[in-house]
Amino acid sequence: MNILVTGACGQLGSELRLLTKGSRDRFVFTDVAAAPEEGIAALDITDSEAVRKSVNDNDIQVLVNCAAFTDVEAAEDNVERCELINGTAPGILAAAMKEVGGLLVHISTDYVFGGNPRTTPYTEDIPGAPTGAYGLSKLHGEQAVIASGCRHIILRTGWMYSEFGKNFVKTMLRLMASRPSVKVVFDQVGTPTYAADLAGAILQIIGMLPSGGGTTSPSGENSGSLEKASPDISATPAGCVLNYTGEGVCSWYDFAKMIAEYSGNTSCEVLPCHSGEFPSKVRRPSYSVLDKTRIKQVFGLAIPHWTESLRRCLERMGKLKT
Repeated sequence: MNILVTGACGQLGSELRLLTKGSRDRFVFTDVAAAPEEGIAALDITDSEAVRKSVNDNDIQVLVNCAAFTDVEAAEDNVERCELINGTAPGILAAAMKEVGGLLVHISTDYVFGGNPRTTPYTEDIPGAPTGAYGLSKLHGEQAVIASGCRHIILRTGWMYSEFGKNFVKTMLRLMASRPSVKVVFDQVGTPTYAADLAGAILQIIGMLPSGGGTTSPSGENSGSLEKASPDISATPAGCVLNYTGEGVCSWYDFAKMIAEYSGNTSCEVLPCHSGEFPSKVRRPSYSVLDKTRIKQVFGLAIPHWTESLRRCLERMGKLKT
């Protein structure tokens, strides 16, 4: 099977590149700029003709869209660019996949929520209510995919981190190593997601769907069987929306405290603070916990607790205190 991955240089794309080494399937990795030494080709996902050519020339059956404009603060000053990448481009990808009868796996975010106060986890059927340009653009992207009528799976996630790129874990490790104290907000609650876990879940899901054709894991073993897939997968005539994050719930302060504990940092004091102490152009969701009942029931996924995944990530980074 031929699988196209966009945003291959990002956190999730990088984890997918690692996990698929040795796979029996053919993966075509792309990003906005080519990186030949990494096996990454250039693809502008906002160029419909370029997307159609890449899909057709490579005989793509599944497209995993990891590309996104993710700088939440910058989005407020670059609304048009953010909307083009997050809102318009997914529709372009969806149209290309519809033409070939393929499957689009589109990555979305918990930021599609937050506008309405909530204290219980969001299920997939709750209407989006974004609080800023980034969340609104991602919601528009979801809507464009659904409206296209292509076969799709929209995966919402949140608080992603990994050993790649810029993320909260790497920022905290850097600050804790250089400051006597660091303030972290305690009034924003969600669930950290290790990009490696999400990448593994994506490969398992693809392998369990008829369109997946039995995607194989790096070991060569089939990562799923068609019998495991449920007819209830379709929340829409063509596809569905699913939530995936780590298990559990925490605040950013709790997250930072655990990073300090697992990395053995005792020289920097982690202090709780209110969001208001950090002026921002965008109001971030105060509660963005996602309900994962559907994805666990349909695909039988075993999702690790966020603390377990954090330990694995820090171990891979060589930062875990033993």
